[in-house]
Amino acid sequence: MLIAVMYLIYISLGLPDSLLGSGWPVMKEDLGVPSSYAGYVFMTIAFMTIISALLSPVLIKRFHTKWIIIVSIFMTIIGILGFSFSGHYLTLIILSVPYGLGAGAIDAAVNHYIANNYSGAVMNFLHCFYGVGAIISPNIMALALKHATWHEGYRWTSYIQMGIMLVCIFSLPLWNKNKENESQGSKDAAGIGETLKVPGVIFTLIAFFAYCSGEATCFLWTSSYFAGTRSGLSDSLIASFGMLVFLGLMIGRLISGFITNRFGDRKMIRYGIALEIFGIVLVFLEGAPYQVTVAGFVLIGTGMGPVFPSIQHMAPINFDKRYSAAVIGLQMASAYVGSAFMPMVFGNIQEHTGIGIMPFYLLIFAVLNLGFLELTYMSLKKERTDR
Repeated sequence: MLIAVMYLIYISLGLPDSLLGSGWPVMKEDLGVPSSYAGYVFMTIAFMTIISALLSPVLIKRFHTKWIIIVSIFMTIIGILGFSFSGHYLTLIILSVPYGLGAGAIDAAVNHYIANNYSGAVMNFLHCFYGVGAIISPNIMALALKHATWHEGYRWTSYIQMGIMLVCIFSLPLWNKNKENESQGSKDAAGIGETLKVPGVIFTLIAFFAYCSGEATCFLWTSSYFAGTRSGLSDSLIASFGMLVFLGLMIGRLISGFITNRFGDRKMIRYGIALEIFGIVLVFLEGAPYQVTVAGFVLIGTGMGPVFPSIQHMAPINFDKRYSAAVIGLQMASAYVGSAFMPMVFGNIQEHTGIGIMPFYLLIFAVLNLGFLELTYMSLKKERTDR
């Protein structure tokens, strides 16, 4: 029952992430701002997430995971519901503060809890349900654009978040199962400064930065890529394409949930990045029908699927449970640095070069992700040999 509640929590985490990208082609016209301004909203959300992720080791040490989750979901509701009433671009920036603060704390707290108490399969299934949430919201936005306005897309999504928060409140007694283990782990946990000195930690942070730079660029700009490179597609269809990478993430994590215990986290990451690169190659094919590009973005997401949960699940194994809370918090912060700045950087680049540059941009980060993860493994192997 507790795992089922966690799956709902991850649906709630995925719901807000794809709304901006799927609605932006229409939102920017309504708000009267350039296309690149989506990057500043996304950056503000991600910057707030960085702050909450860096604070997560302290929060986990002082508060039970269940309270962090409930307060965080409430903050995302404030952000989403506020977006639904907004008529000015500056208001979106202000409301991005609670929007982002809530997301980072949920991510770090639940990932730490799962990594220390459950298997890699559970971690992948958990992140699969993030994809479920991220697929639901672009379809809500597409429905809103067809029958109402983008404001309703945000408002309807906030109602789902409210329902999930109520379920979390009613499930509070279920969290007592691992309470003793969590308290012991939190008491012995290392701080961020000490953790940064552990061999391999810096490399895994750079890898996470690269991963989320590519992922977040897809989240924000996939719909705009179709709008800028394909003609004759309706606004609602383009908005629905915001779910493509999220659909791939869900598929990739669902498959990984069944096979990761057999192949292990490292192999799942390597296979995933190889598939991601194949998907990028399909997006490169400019003269192909738009359905090929659709398949390419789905494969990009499918390949990305096992990367995030596998890296997080390896944290207690690679760096010891004493460091796991700080490592996961740092990983989340590093990931959201990529999410904060690199989609915005891409937004400014594409204004000068055209949005067709997107597959080149994604390929750079896929290669960096793989390269720095391999350096992490080499560093850990060397450290254990020297010991």
